[in-house]
Amino acid sequence: MNRLDRITAILIQLQSRKVVKAQDIAERFDISLRTVYRDVKSLEQAGIPIIGEAGVGYSIMDGYRLPPVMFTHEEAAAFLTAEKLVDKLTDKRTASQYKDALYKIKAVLRSDEKGLLENIEDVIHVYKTPQADRPSYMFELLKSISDKKAVSIEYYANYSEETSIRVVEPVGIYFIGSYWHLVAWCTLRNDYRDFRLDRIQHLQNTDQKFTQKKLSLTQYINTYRNENELIKVVVSFDKRVAKYIQEQKLYFGFVSEEKKGDKVEVTFLTPSLHYFAKWLISFIKEATVIKPAALKEEVKRHISLLQEHYK
Repeated sequence: MNRLDRITAILIQLQSRKVVKAQDIAERFDISLRTVYRDVKSLEQAGIPIIGEAGVGYSIMDGYRLPPVMFTHEEAAAFLTAEKLVDKLTDKRTASQYKDALYKIKAVLRSDEKGLLENIEDVIHVYKTPQADRPSYMFELLKSISDKKAVSIEYYANYSEETSIRVVEPVGIYFIGSYWHLVAWCTLRNDYRDFRLDRIQHLQNTDQKFTQKKLSLTQYINTYRNENELIKVVVSFDKRVAKYIQEQKLYFGFVSEEKKGDKVEVTFLTPSLHYFAKWLISFIKEATVIKPAALKEEVKRHISLLQEHYK
């Protein structure tokens, strides 16, 4: 990227947030802080009203806006790809809002960029597994995090088949295994909990302020979730069947795989040995449990139940 393109990109980045740290700019463009300071100085000399505060970052004076910019063909295609993902992997409200925003973006595209989108629109598809058609309250949860106010949820717990009312303080949401999840501090359990959004049957805002500073979503996923909820599983599959589980393994917490001779050793992180064992039984002759031992016992238990059922 040449310097002119980089300076233009820095200006757009400065308009994307209230405050942007110099370190964030340096990391994005892989440049030194000294180069960042020089580029920002060039923007100031060009008349851009930039406010810089030591130890805080840069911001642009309220009221200033860069006129609509032109997008590259690659950026235009990325918008369309994102639209397909948002449409299939988020709730209807979010998908609708994204479409409205995309119309505004398309309005400033050049004719050749619009033509590109029209030509490739029908050649990108995203498929998802069928899910219950329930509201996921994504926007309400994000606003709760921004306002630092708790929400009351009516939640259906699949393991107990019971519905309970919880007052929770949302930390963040993430997507894994075809489902969106909410990480929140549960005031009922006085601990962090992971809720599937499609199992939230009703949500109501409250005026109750967050009671304490919470872990960030990244901190929770990197430490708390992996250590306290997920179980590490290692299974060795015959090579001849390993290629047939590529899509299935993603739904059971796939982490990594390693080829070892005529075997493929696959590592998973799963919240339930019970359901993992049920899936593994379908590969009973081609799969060997490396660890944990508890999974071997769970597989044996399921096989015993099957034998008893079909006597």
